[in-house]
Amino acid sequence: MKKIQSDNYQILIGTNILKNLDLKSYSKIAVLVDEKTFIHCLPILINEHQKLKQSTIIKIKGGEKHKTINTVQVILKELVDKKFNRKSILINLGGGIIGDIGGFCASIYKRGINYIHIPTSLLAMVDASIGGKVGVNQQCLKNNIGLFSNPASVIIDTTFLKTLPKKEMHNGFAEVLKHALIADKNLWNKIIKTDFDLLEWEEIIKKSVEIKNTIVCSDPNEKNLRKKLNFAHTYAHAIESYYLQKNNPISHGEAVYIGIMLESELSKINNEEKIQIKNYILSNFKLPLIPSKNELLKFLIHDKKNLNELINFSLLTKIGECTIDKMFSINEL
Repeated sequence: MKKIQSDNYQILIGTNILKNLDLKSYSKIAVLVDEKTFIHCLPILINEHQKLKQSTIIKIKGGEKHKTINTVQVILKELVDKKFNRKSILINLGGGIIGDIGGFCASIYKRGINYIHIPTSLLAMVDASIGGKVGVNQQCLKNNIGLFSNPASVIIDTTFLKTLPKKEMHNGFAEVLKHALIADKNLWNKIIKTDFDLLEWEEIIKKSVEIKNTIVCSDPNEKNLRKKLNFAHTYAHAIESYYLQKNNPISHGEAVYIGIMLESELSKINNEEKIQIKNYILSNFKLPLIPSKNELLKFLIHDKKNLNELINFSLLTKIGECTIDKMFSINEL
């Protein structure tokens, strides 16, 4: 098991480590799940912690279209009905959506109760569970309501990867690629030289978490260097919003792969690197139709990072390095 210190909480990474979950000091415990993690992951957790058989299980509908204030109300009502107090805890057992909405609910309930992330998807393990960003979507705008709020701990048990179909592994891997492109050329080179099915997942997850955690700890509230983590996400969030508006949501990973390609094109890297990035993505992952840039503009103008009506990007200077606050006008795009 590997322990990584992140600000005021620990991240534990390993196999069969759920027994390290310390719940003795809490008055009440709730576990937040969606339909899939209720079936495939909750039994694994309860088997490790018999005490959780008596916990409150809150099941919500999965998917981006349900990451809304309406779902927040459902979760908060359950906490109120079960008389949860400030000494209670919420365990988020699921992917990035469960972590985002569960962390948000815990952070605003009675001005904040503790919560623990137990990510069950690759995406949540390497990205969504790290860094304390929580929130929900509003009117098809991705994460338009949210805040910074750290969990009590994050437990990344790679046992849960066995519950995932290959499509979900592909989805989460987009964030691994992003971390390599912005901070670790050696990791990028290893990835492109290794067959996807032969990657050593525990090692990949540890490296990816270390990259994100190092950046987050240097700038917890995204005033400066943390903005590097936004590479690929200005376009990715616009693409997700585009498909949400069409009532045909795509996965976050699919949007990030497209975002990586589009923002690599904007970056001042050489053509050989741009081609290498694009070819790797297109040859390994099936992607939805890429909307035209004109179709994305109405979503880009609402991006939280924008300044003085300019669209704010974090872009590559070369593979393994990233720069922040690169501004573009609508006409330039």
